[in-house]
Amino acid sequence: MLMAPALLAMAAIVFYPVISTLLSSFFEMNKMGDWVRFVGLGNFSSLFADKTFWVVLARSVFWTVVAVALKTLAGLGLGILLNQDYRGRGIIRTLIVIPWAAPVPIAAMIWMWTFNSQFGLLNHFLKQMGITSRPPAWLANPTTAFWANLTVDVWLGIPFMALAFLAGLQAISHEYYEAAEIDGANSLQRFSYITLPFLRPVILVATLLSVMWTFNDFNVIYIITKGGPMNTTDILVTYLYKTAFLFLDFSHASVMAFITFIVLLVFSLAYARLYFKEG
Repeated sequence: MLMAPALLAMAAIVFYPVISTLLSSFFEMNKMGDWVRFVGLGNFSSLFADKTFWVVLARSVFWTVVAVALKTLAGLGLGILLNQDYRGRGIIRTLIVIPWAAPVPIAAMIWMWTFNSQFGLLNHFLKQMGITSRPPAWLANPTTAFWANLTVDVWLGIPFMALAFLAGLQAISHEYYEAAEIDGANSLQRFSYITLPFLRPVILVATLLSVMWTFNDFNVIYIITKGGPMNTTDILVTYLYKTAFLFLDFSHASVMAFITFIVLLVFSLAYARLYFKEG
């Protein structure tokens, strides 16, 4: 009885959309999103025959792996830095939170103007510093546009990782480090045999959350480049959105949504198994 309200809410906002999307992927749907006829695995086979889908899926995986790796490494470095005892540490901790606390659409729009080729702050800086007289059009080139989006995503995600690692570092007793120093362990050995083992559960949980958020990061790409130029910066969630709400192809969009769900579910289960095994 006590769990009933929460279960009803979960059924309405989680279970029903997932089941509805799964069922829709087996039907041909009209432009209004209504089921027309049952096609079985026809939507899956036609989507898998689309080369663009596989390119976007591969780009989504690459985007997630690179972004999460950079967030983890930078967050770990910042967490260690913030855990040191020095003057002004509280101010720096507050400044670190700003990218994470800022609303993502607003931050993405600021970065979009920063990368603007004509009057963006980045190109203005490059000209003023004499680095180049003809800075690139960052968002017009497929390669630079992709890395510009990735930079923004990493910038937004680093604070969470840094704070998570900082909390994990503060939970490690100093007695372990004191004992290691007495035994003659150097800084690298203390990091390898004390810090990393104690941080492993935090790293597992933080990276799991980061993978799920990064793989589904719609706001950054859609606001900055809308998947352009020529869909070269689309990842699965932005391509799914365009398929559904621009091309009104709800059948293939349902298949992509379900594939996204399955990919993240399998990864989460594998990660959870690793986490509990560590526990």
